Amino acid sequence: MIMSRFRQFISFLLSALLGVGLLSQPAYAASSAAIRAYDDVTPTTRSYAGETLIQAQFNNATLEGADFSGADLRGAVFNGSVLKNARFQGADLSDSIAYLSNLAGADFTDAVLTSAMLLKSNFRGASVNGADFSYAMLDREQVLRLCETASGVNPVTGVDTRESLGCQ
Repeated sequence: MIMSRFRQFISFLLSALLGVGLLSQPAYAASSAAIRAYDDVTPTTRSYAGETLIQAQFNNATLEGADFSGADLRGAVFNGSVLKNARFQGADLSDSIAYLSNLAGADFTDAVLTSAMLLKSNFRGASVNGADFSYAMLDREQVLRLCETASGVNPVTGVDTRESLGCQ
């Protein structure tokens, strides 16, 4: 008797859903095309200054001297990329990833790098005045090197650069 009632309930539920069309709605899958990939690009391609590049992927890209000033790079990925002397002034790199990337001489003046994962990357000679590294993950050696010249307060977040890096 209980099984009979359960089957009736399931049958009623399915017919109600099908009748209203809830189960007949098309399913939409997330497309990988929604994530823009810029693999193996060169800095002569174009300037990225001021662009919205949320979750863009720059894997193994050669972007030496590229201009990302004021760009929205939240969640962007720069794995294995060459970004020597790139400009990130005022860019938002929150939640971004730069693993095994060369950022030597890059300018991060007033950039926001909160919760960014920047492990195994080279920041030798990078400018970080006014940058916010709150909750970012960097190798200790890189933090010590950045603390040698770090100064200023981020104009967007109001966070002291040295404090966000954990400088002593």
